[in-house]
Amino acid sequence: MSRSLIPGLRTLRTPAFGTDPAGARLARIRRSPNFSVADGSFRNPVGARIRPSGSRKEFAKVYFRKEERARRGPAGTIPVHATTLADLAKPPADGLRITWMGHSSVLAELDGRRVLFDPVWGQRCSPFSFAGPKRLHPVPVPLAALGPVDAVVISHDHYDHLDMPTIKALAGTGTVFVVPLGVGAHLERWGVPADRLRELDWQESTQVAGLTLTATPARHFCGRGLRNQQHTLWASWVVAGPEHRVFHSGDTGYFPGFREIGAEHGPFDVTMIQIGAYSDFWPDIHMTPEEGMRTHLDLQGGRASGVMLPIHWGTFNLALHAWAEPGEWTRDAAEEAGQAVAFPQPGEPFEPTGNLPGEAWWRAVSGPIARPWRGPRGAQGAAETSRGDLDLAGER
Repeated sequence: MSRSLIPGLRTLRTPAFGTDPAGARLARIRRSPNFSVADGSFRNPVGARIRPSGSRKEFAKVYFRKEERARRGPAGTIPVHATTLADLAKPPADGLRITWMGHSSVLAELDGRRVLFDPVWGQRCSPFSFAGPKRLHPVPVPLAALGPVDAVVISHDHYDHLDMPTIKALAGTGTVFVVPLGVGAHLERWGVPADRLRELDWQESTQVAGLTLTATPARHFCGRGLRNQQHTLWASWVVAGPEHRVFHSGDTGYFPGFREIGAEHGPFDVTMIQIGAYSDFWPDIHMTPEEGMRTHLDLQGGRASGVMLPIHWGTFNLALHAWAEPGEWTRDAAEEAGQAVAFPQPGEPFEPTGNLPGEAWWRAVSGPIARPWRGPRGAQGAAETSRGDLDLAGER
């Protein structure tokens, strides 16, 4: 990079970029068995390409095609559950309730405690207020009205999972933040006290309010800046209480390690599984709905059990597949597997032992979509339905 460009790039580093790990935090990272000192980066559990592959010309062709851009968003107003706060005011009948707030943000109430996963209440998943993927529906409830949570869990430091305005708002609430190695550097810069941070490597656990939270492997990558140095870890998460246990995938490509996670920590009452923003350009770091269903079954010991909640879709335009495609594909995959899946509107709470929300609510605001997963996928179909785009921050 030209030296003349460096000062200009530095001026673009708003506080939302966070900060790099240093000192004792960096020393701990370098001691991790998952960190390669030789490469200067964390390693995935199995090999993964973290940069888009294929022809840039083909990518640009699909990305800028007018008709393709139109179908990547809803054709109308996305419905948002209207009575979330009133519903949450009542305790869950069986001790476990899940509320999808959109994208990967989920409130899990289990055994009398509340855990908030990957909270993103901001309008854009970007370090800039004027650019980057914009929210497609309002947040179901104001963050200040959500009430106290015992733990905030972050899967990794990409902008659609770690949102500075949301973290700063939660920093003064007294909650504990449980994050992968290195991510605490960002949070401390944004005002989270060090004594309310728990940073974990894969297979490490911590206790919060009677819950056991364990960082488990995922197949993804990290970074918030123009130069990603892989100095923060990414993770999936297991949260276990006295009576219930849940799993949150974060962002991940499929890998056989989910069977090991299930054998050690499962089975789960609910799994929250990433099923959106997949692409033939980066097949190793995001799962298709079919792979997401396979992940759920792996976590459950190979059989259909528990409830799967699809996450990482519907809220932000992060891929070239049709906006409603993840929902439709997941429904088909669930039917084929005989697996119970919850399809709540954003903000709609559900209890896994109760009546699951199953209506395909997105159909009322979706244009027609192809279903290439129902038959042989030719090159053209794959390009048109599964190739993702890059947001303006350069991350997902």
